Amino acid sequence: MEEIRVGVFICNCGTNIAGFLDAGVVAEYASTLPDVVFTRENLYSCSEAGITDIKTAITENRLNRVVVAACTPLTHEPTFRAACSDAGVNPYLFEFVNIREHCSWVHKEEWDAATTKAKDLVRMGVARARLLEPQERIRAPVLRRAAVIGGGVSGMTVALAIARKGLDVVLIEREKKLGGLVGRLHTLHPSGRDAGEYVSALVEAVKADERVKVLTGATITDVAGYIGKYSVIVRSRAKELSVECGVIVVTTGAHPLLPEGIFGYDGKRVISLVELERKLASGRLKGSSFVFITCAGARNAERPYCSRICCMVAVKDALLIKETVPDSTVHVLYRDLMCYGLENEKLLRRAKEAGVRFISYSKDEPPMVEKGVVRVTGDVMGRDFEIPCDMVVLATPLVPDDGAQGLSRLLKVPLDADRFFLEAHVKLRPLDFSSDGIYVAGTARWPGSVRESVEQSLGAAARASIPLLAGEVEVEPAVSVLTDEELCRGCGMCASICPYGAIEMIDTDGGVKARMIEVACKGCGTCAATCYKRAITMIHYTDEQIGAQLRVAFRDKA
Repeated sequence: MEEIRVGVFICNCGTNIAGFLDAGVVAEYASTLPDVVFTRENLYSCSEAGITDIKTAITENRLNRVVVAACTPLTHEPTFRAACSDAGVNPYLFEFVNIREHCSWVHKEEWDAATTKAKDLVRMGVARARLLEPQERIRAPVLRRAAVIGGGVSGMTVALAIARKGLDVVLIEREKKLGGLVGRLHTLHPSGRDAGEYVSALVEAVKADERVKVLTGATITDVAGYIGKYSVIVRSRAKELSVECGVIVVTTGAHPLLPEGIFGYDGKRVISLVELERKLASGRLKGSSFVFITCAGARNAERPYCSRICCMVAVKDALLIKETVPDSTVHVLYRDLMCYGLENEKLLRRAKEAGVRFISYSKDEPPMVEKGVVRVTGDVMGRDFEIPCDMVVLATPLVPDDGAQGLSRLLKVPLDADRFFLEAHVKLRPLDFSSDGIYVAGTARWPGSVRESVEQSLGAAARASIPLLAGEVEVEPAVSVLTDEELCRGCGMCASICPYGAIEMIDTDGGVKARMIEVACKGCGTCAATCYKRAITMIHYTDEQIGAQLRVAFRDKA
């Protein structure tokens, strides 16, 4: 039987950890734990020097289990696993102990308590590490086809980017034609490019690409499967078909809020930005005095978020009116101006130089729109204004697509509090969902400009292409397995509660049994906790490993 040789590395992380607990005492304590043959306190374990030190210690001390007590495993665990692998130790013989979030950050004023808790957590980590077993990542084939849901600018950009890598794409659009919101606009900011020409060029490129199959007037009724093998059921033109694909990209977009009941909106004298864009495009704009009101229906109790692009569209259209009707008077009433980036700042400066007047107003004293006049209290200048106008234009926010909630249920992916699709991690995985093989881009994720949406779409296409080009995918081995088929009663409870659809019930010679789809499993452990016959085991998180941690957690503190 192999001799267990555990190495424990305590990271003091400068003052981030060591400023609130005694990392040296924790390291000294770790040396007294069973099977621990090496301990060290490191300054920055995740640095190049720290990683080199860990690899050297593994080799010189013949370590076959490694415990690192440091920051969050969410960002650093892959780094330490790779170090173990480089030094010849299976990466799943590594245990991470989080003493930053769990100790120094929550016990900032309790030095002794934080130190004691860190010792407890390290003791638990070592107990589990002693029972770890080598694991190998699970490989599964990937069907080399992508399904893109949403045929606006983002969807078409994703489809073309994937197709140009030599991969097949099915583009699914709910409307009868491609183009989305941008197809209904006049010009794009800050470039001033004709929106119709831009969208038409994209549509022609999509139609000309033989690798892109377009389904319009299509509704998704069901989604099943997992990364590498998804099945999307689509009803299009009274026919139902199944789109088999390896990955899915969500680009369903968003739409401007219709400002009904806001500032006297009537669609004639008080209109929305989109309606103004149509008038500008058709040359039907009439009048010589215009007032824009930003944050109409946004940054309030119902929609507390800033839609980011409304201000710039208002500035762009205000400037366009001044250039189209030089003698006109144009006012922009704003709470705050969201004009991020050098190009947008230049556009704002051009609008001011052209004579567009900007007046800030307070949330507590919004403008009053009356027939032929707008009254507003200037928040900065501290005086009242009475502005005669022929037309009021409301800059409303982008709101989530109407079908987002239903689609989120079908795909089993989350929405945020504002009902936009929620990415796996805003910094680390901004274009991925937590469910493997499903990606998101454009305003389905959050309001943004056309340029931002295109950049995200190219990123999502690149992410989605990785498993498609590889032809296979690797997933974590921390999955559930049916370790004793005879114990399984075929009740189906595990399959019914699995949030990832990773368990199916099949007929066998011994009756109905559960079958785990390893590549779809995320290792949440819900099924194992539910199985009253204990027929299911969680690989890498076995009952024995968890039990060992619990036993040492509540023993007398050293």
